[in-house]
Amino acid sequence: MMHLALSTGEPAGIGPDVCLMLAANTENSLLERGVILQLIGDRDLLQSRAHRLGLTLTPAQWSHCLHVPLAVPAQAGVLDARNAGYVLQLLDEAVQRCIDGRCAAMVTAPVQKSVINDAGIAFTGHTEYLADKAGCDVVMMLAAGGLRVALATTHLALAAVPAAITIPLLTRVLHIIDNDLRRSFGIARPRILMAGLNPHSGEGGHLGREDIEVLQPALQQARAAGIQVEGPLPADTLFTPRVLQGADCVLAMYHDQGLPVLKYAGFGEAVNITLGLPYIRTSVDHGTALDLAGTGRADPGSLQAAIDIALEMVRHRAASA
Repeated sequence: MMHLALSTGEPAGIGPDVCLMLAANTENSLLERGVILQLIGDRDLLQSRAHRLGLTLTPAQWSHCLHVPLAVPAQAGVLDARNAGYVLQLLDEAVQRCIDGRCAAMVTAPVQKSVINDAGIAFTGHTEYLADKAGCDVVMMLAAGGLRVALATTHLALAAVPAAITIPLLTRVLHIIDNDLRRSFGIARPRILMAGLNPHSGEGGHLGREDIEVLQPALQQARAAGIQVEGPLPADTLFTPRVLQGADCVLAMYHDQGLPVLKYAGFGEAVNITLGLPYIRTSVDHGTALDLAGTGRADPGSLQAAIDIALEMVRHRAASA
């Protein structure tokens, strides 16, 4: 049987809810696929939330739950910075199980960045945290509705983006995307479209020089290494059916250049994928939705999609090994 580590996320949010919903409603179908979900979280919290939601997990399912104790009891919808360390411990436990081979992949429920920072812990997101722990370069890619969008920069203030985008950064990002699309998605020769940084890709230098002086040289280096990449393409027309036809991934320069289009294409069903890690990690595309926690109104659709893509990646990696 294949085990998937499922980090239940911020205890005051909908992470525990959607994890429990999925576990309770898909046990048989997952077992038929040879998959066991290993929920990672405070067992008392999970049992209490399951009771509140009217969900029943089998003794076998509870036996696969890895108990990590909360620092203080958690209340649905009410953040408590004292549990920030607990949230990160869930991630650490999931990572360790992937590294030592006990789990084939990890799937993460949402965390609340603000409350972790309120606890005095510098934290910008799952992607950066996992990259730091692994000591490697990674790329955030989201997938929904047949569209994949990767980001050159992630959780960064817009004013800091131009200086952060360099030729070495872009060439590293393109290599990671190309490698993981081949290895984890079974695409023999990925076709990548790169968005320009400035309006109209700089309009020949009249609206900024970065597209000429940074993006184009990075593209040339990537092509010389055998990567099939086109650009820089004006972002306002890149996300149209004609331009996207036959593309395997779009590389956006910053967070809000690419993700609004992606989430419009499939919000609630989109999946966040971290490329470049030594293990497989996928996640939901939504936040903690504190107002929905404990109400039964949370939608586990994105978590289901994250598990499905994780399993797809596991299969492709096994086939390419």
